[in-house]
Amino acid sequence: MQYVRLEDLVKYMSLEPVYYPQDVQSRIYTPEISRPGLQMAGYFDLFSFERIQIMGKTEMYYLKTLEQEVKKERLDKFFSYPIPAVIIANEMEVDDTMIFYAKKYKRPVFKANAKTTRLVNEMISFLEEELAQEITIHGVCLEVFGIGVFIKGKSGVGKSETSLELINRGHRLIADDAVIIKKLENRLKASCPELTKHLMEIRGIGILDIKHLFGVGSIKLEQYIELAIELEEWDEEKEYDRIGMDDNYIEILDVKVPTVVIPVKPGRNISAIVEIAAKNYRQKLLGYNPLEKYQKRFFNLAQS
Repeated sequence: MQYVRLEDLVKYMSLEPVYYPQDVQSRIYTPEISRPGLQMAGYFDLFSFERIQIMGKTEMYYLKTLEQEVKKERLDKFFSYPIPAVIIANEMEVDDTMIFYAKKYKRPVFKANAKTTRLVNEMISFLEEELAQEITIHGVCLEVFGIGVFIKGKSGVGKSETSLELINRGHRLIADDAVIIKKLENRLKASCPELTKHLMEIRGIGILDIKHLFGVGSIKLEQYIELAIELEEWDEEKEYDRIGMDDNYIEILDVKVPTVVIPVKPGRNISAIVEIAAKNYRQKLLGYNPLEKYQKRFFNLAQS
């Protein structure tokens, strides 16, 4: 089961340790966050103890209103659950009673500078990405006219060569050869493994450093995939779509991605066709479909 280490979250969020037992290796399995106001009020039914617990001004000021014995009882019960960590927002002072029971059960406690709402939003965003479904697929990913384009096809069909020409035309590389794809809210975000970041392999030349050759404007760290291009060797016996009647899709992590199949043969400018495919997809997003215009003209001519 996928998880995030507490130490990674602490580092990313720049949290200040109040009590952080080094022999406790907390793991976070869900991106959801809890604000334990009901638990401080004594209600522990349906307590989501597996989540990170964030306490803001409301929870901390409420604790101050409790009689000491009541506070001890509720904090004792609260920290007895195997919670990953407690984070106090707004740089608020941590109650000594809270620290006592955190140490009793070895539950990490941290302070954060951010306000509660901002802290919750940033933490959920980080955890969602880290815990997202992930797959690594052979192919190339680029940003072409602002559209995330994933180019796939058999080895040797010309994916990298096409991508190199697109970069030379001013478009940006996300990943070559191995593309890490994460599913985030039913969208696919592509990035590159650390080993091959900004690098591209071209047969006959070797490894190219795209960032060094073309500048920082030629690369991008991540991009949502919106269009897939499938390159395949030209098959004389295959009937290819000529007017865009067919809507093709591929599924990646159960997400459908619109796909354009481009047959490859000598003399075809594949990089230019990829550019046009990206532009065509973009204008469809804006509500313009040239096929509809063609069909309307055809209908009018047939009626005349």
